[in-house]
Amino acid sequence: MDLYGFYTGKMFNAYEQLGCHISDSGARFLTFAPNAQKISVIGDFNEWQETPMQKVYDGNFWEVEISTASIGMRYKYRIYGADGRCIDHCDPYGYGMELRPDNASVIRDMKAYEFNDKKWLQKRTNCKNKPLNIYELHFGSWKNNPDDENGWYNYSQLADILIPYLIEYGYNYIEIMPICEYPCDASWGYQVTGFYSPTSRYGTCDDLKNFIDKCHQNNIGVILDFVPVHFAVDDYALANYDGSALYEYPHNDVGYNEWGSCNFNHSRGEVQSFLQSCANYWISEYHFDGLRMDAISRLIYWQGEEDRGVNQNTLEFIKRMNGGLKVIHPSIILAAEDSTAYPNITKSIEKGGLGFDYKWDMGFMNDTLSYFQTDPYFRGQDYHKLTFSMMYFYNENYLLPFSHDETVHGKATIIQKMNGQYDVKFPQAKALYMYMYAHPGKKLNFMGNEIAQFREWDETREQDWDILKYPNHDSFHEFIKALNKIYLKYPALSKYDYDHKGFEWIECHLESKCVYAFERKSDKQRIIALFNFSGIEQTDFTLYLKDCSKIKLLIASDDEKYGGNKRYKRNETTLVENNIFEPTISAFSAYLYIIM
Repeated sequence: MDLYGFYTGKMFNAYEQLGCHISDSGARFLTFAPNAQKISVIGDFNEWQETPMQKVYDGNFWEVEISTASIGMRYKYRIYGADGRCIDHCDPYGYGMELRPDNASVIRDMKAYEFNDKKWLQKRTNCKNKPLNIYELHFGSWKNNPDDENGWYNYSQLADILIPYLIEYGYNYIEIMPICEYPCDASWGYQVTGFYSPTSRYGTCDDLKNFIDKCHQNNIGVILDFVPVHFAVDDYALANYDGSALYEYPHNDVGYNEWGSCNFNHSRGEVQSFLQSCANYWISEYHFDGLRMDAISRLIYWQGEEDRGVNQNTLEFIKRMNGGLKVIHPSIILAAEDSTAYPNITKSIEKGGLGFDYKWDMGFMNDTLSYFQTDPYFRGQDYHKLTFSMMYFYNENYLLPFSHDETVHGKATIIQKMNGQYDVKFPQAKALYMYMYAHPGKKLNFMGNEIAQFREWDETREQDWDILKYPNHDSFHEFIKALNKIYLKYPALSKYDYDHKGFEWIECHLESKCVYAFERKSDKQRIIALFNFSGIEQTDFTLYLKDCSKIKLLIASDDEKYGGNKRYKRNETTLVENNIFEPTISAFSAYLYIIM
C-alpha cells in the first residue's frame, strides 16, 4: 500500500488494495477508517456474526482475511465509530452491491471476464477531429423488459437490442446516466452509495463488461456519467463512515448542497485518491471510453456560487485527476457539465486549464431553445440569440447537448418546446436539429428526442415507442436517422469543429427574414447550411457562394419523405452561375448542400 500516495492524493489504483479481494485462501478485506474504535466484518460467510478486523499499516487501516468468503457472498463492515454509534456499512471500495432496499456489498471477481475489444481500444481517440454523436440514455427506462418484474433488461440483454438501434440511427457513442449503485430510483443515479459498484438493477459487473465489449465490437463508444462532487446521506454508506466526517466536510455550511447530499471534502488527499481511483477503475476495469463529469460548477466555486469565490483545493484536485487519467488513458474523453463562465475548462493543464476534452455548451442550448419557443413573428428581434454562439465558441471545445435535463421538471421535451400547435412543431424541430448538427461542436441527444416524444421523461416508464405509428413522428425519426448518418459521413461537419477554418458565416444579418446561412469546411469538402426559421416561405432570396459553380442537395427538412411538402430528386445537382444561388426556401426549413 502506497501510504504516501494515498494521503497526498496521488493514487489512481487504491481500489486494487482497499475493499474485498479474493484469493486462493478466501478473501482479504481492507478498509480505511482512522477514527473507528473497532471494526468487524459480517456476512454470509460467518452467518452475519462479527469477525474482528485488525489495525494495519499506520493504524488507520483495518484488515482481516476470511477463508470461508467466496464470490457472490454478501458482506458489511460493522463499525464502532468515534461518535459512539455502531453502524453496518457497505464497503466504500466494494465491487458490487445488493438491489435496493438491501445495501450489503457483494464479493466480485474483477478478473473473470475476458474482453475482446483490443482493436477498438487501439484505434480509440477523443474524436476532436472526428464526428462524435452521443445518444444519452437511462438504462431502466429506454425499453421495458416484459419478462422482468421491474421491467428491466440486464446489461447483456440490453446490448442485443440497443446496439442495432444505435447503428440504425447513426449514433457512434452512448452516454449512460449514472450507474454507480444508488438507493433511490428517482435520483437517477446522482445520489451515490456505491461508487465502485455497478448498480445491481441491471446485473453484475461481468454483465456490464459484456455490454461495453459488445458495443466496442460494433464500433460504438461508451461514456459514463460520473459524479465526483457529492454522495448520498444514507448512514450505511460514506456519510460519517468511521463516526467522523471522513469523506465530507465537517461543517454544515459547505457540507451539504441544494440536493440534500454530502459534498466531498476534496482538500483531503484520501478523498482525492478515492475519487480519482474510482474514475480510473471504471475506465481500466470496464473499458469505458470516457467520463462526463457532473456539476463541475460545484468544483470550481464554493457551493457552485461565484460570489463565494473559487475553491482552489477542488480546482487542484480536478487538474490532478484529469491529468493523471490522461497519462494512463490518453485516448479517453473527459467532458465537463459546467454552466459557469470560468475560463479554460478545456485547455490543457500544462497551459493553465482544467484538462477536459469538452465542455457542455449550456449557452447554446439555452439560447437556441429559447429562440424556438418564441413566436416566429417576434424571432427577428431575437435573431442574434443564434449568431451569438459563434462569438464565444472558440474559447472552449464545446459539445452541444440536448440532454435529459431539458426533458424533465416541467421544462417540456424538445418537440414540445417548439412554438405553436402540434403540426407546426415538427418542421421547426427538424430545422432545429439540422441547425444543431451543422453547427460546430460535438453532439449529444437524449433518448426520446429522436422520436419527437411529447411526454417528459419518467424513470419509471419506457419511451413512448408506440407514437411511431403516427405519420408526424414516423417521418421525424426517419429525418433524424438521415441527418445523423450525414453527420457521420461528411468530414466537413466535424473535422475542424475547433478551428476557425472549419466555419464561415455566409448570411447572419437577415433579421427581417430569420434566414441564416453558413459554410462548414474540411480539407477537400465544403458544405452549405441554409435555414429559414420564419413562418413565411422565402421566394426572393439570393445567396452568394464564392468559388462555387455546382452544388448538390444532401438533405432538406421539407422533403416529403420526412413529412414535408416538397419532392426532391435524389443526387440532383444545381448549377450556380456567377456564384449566385437563388433557392426558394419553405417556412421552418433547413438544407444542407455540398459544393461539387
